[in-house]
Amino acid sequence: MTDSRTTLDPENWSELRALGHLMMDDMIDHLSGISERPVWQKMPDDVRAHFTTPLPAAAGNLAALYDDFSKNIKPYVTGNTHPRFMGWVHGGGNAVSMLAELLAGAMNANCGGRDHAGIAVERQVISWAADMVGMPATTGGVLLTGSSMANFVAVLCAKYRALGQAGRDNGLQGQKLTAYASTGVHRCVPGALDMSGLGLAALRKIPVDADYRMNLKTLKTAIARDRAAGHQPFLIVGTAGTVDVGAIDDLAAIADIAKTENIWFHADAAFGALACLSPTLKPRLAGIERADSVAFDFHKWAQVTYDAGCVLIRDRQIQLATFSQPTNYLAPAEALAGGAPWPCDLGPDLSRGFRALKIWLTLSAYGKDAFGAIVDKTCALATHLATRIQSSPHLELAAPAPLNIVCFHVKNFSDTQTAALVAALQNAGTFAPSTTTLNNRLAIRAAIVNHRTERADVDGLIEAVEKARQEVLF
Repeated sequence: MTDSRTTLDPENWSELRALGHLMMDDMIDHLSGISERPVWQKMPDDVRAHFTTPLPAAAGNLAALYDDFSKNIKPYVTGNTHPRFMGWVHGGGNAVSMLAELLAGAMNANCGGRDHAGIAVERQVISWAADMVGMPATTGGVLLTGSSMANFVAVLCAKYRALGQAGRDNGLQGQKLTAYASTGVHRCVPGALDMSGLGLAALRKIPVDADYRMNLKTLKTAIARDRAAGHQPFLIVGTAGTVDVGAIDDLAAIADIAKTENIWFHADAAFGALACLSPTLKPRLAGIERADSVAFDFHKWAQVTYDAGCVLIRDRQIQLATFSQPTNYLAPAEALAGGAPWPCDLGPDLSRGFRALKIWLTLSAYGKDAFGAIVDKTCALATHLATRIQSSPHLELAAPAPLNIVCFHVKNFSDTQTAALVAALQNAGTFAPSTTTLNNRLAIRAAIVNHRTERADVDGLIEAVEKARQEVLF
């Protein structure tokens, strides 16, 4: 492809086919041999400089560009496909989802609306998601980039329930809406309040107990205090799997409070929602089925390739009323313009890719029981890691480990030493844990999400930490 023709199709489809087969073979080899590679590699300065060149004016050679990708991009990505990536709650992806991306790319469907198969697939995925968490078959929803946007959609729906159409037409108009979540709430919830125009100060962060669950007595006191001060409580966020330690708020009790107070109950279950597929863990999420909205990601425990977020809204009419904007050029009609309401009427995006296909194909190819088993496996590995930490003379747990996240300290280490130890592991490419701050002290954080992670990887982390501990000390 070295000319300036006015079509982007190749002159020689056979050459493109051959290169495409090479790419596919290479990527399958990459995934099948992922554990033999470093978890992460720092991008060298000359490689980083490679991405500061001007926009090309002339056509490039695709084979040469693929070689460029292989040398300068593939080795330096995040590393979350690796079984020893344990730093953040990133899923490991899967080969079926990778193939689905190829299929979706070829279709290039705009799934903002209109009457075509992409919309039907998304509606089925939403139906499956609602069934997964126990919400009614009438539940609505939409697929998004991730839980940041999913929480944003939920906040806007709760805002509409509180203010009605007047809130869309005229904004807050002096209304003092207040929301409530634990101090362990993910940053995307205050971010959603910020983006919605309510402001960061609208969120009341409620203290947590020893298990990092929201203190419900304090929650009720805060609601009563706000009402007495002339505020309008409109949203309670229960977290199912806090980002720091994996704690699950008492969702059933929060549902009771929300019902009594006539407040929208939202569950931020970014990764925890998938625990509903585990018979042993599902009882811990009791009450999630009563939520007015649920946000979660298929790209975490469900291992779909990035990005694949989802929000479920119990009342479809509220979701439609929150986002629909009738316009002449998007008016529903017969034939291709049929099938309303469309996803663009249920969320902020008009232009949307065929995100549902990789979710649909992944869930269909593996079945929900497989993902329940992955949830159980990763949680069992976390329990094993916690046990190893407790048996070590040099390590100690920093918090309970109810799910798949384990936070721990090297005894007598300063925050500076802890940060240096974690950086050493990452720079070596052997493991990629992260850090978080608990009780004013930096902790090592291992989030076991990847379906490829095995017991040997967890044991290897302990050994690597013990070795790095000595290197930091001496």
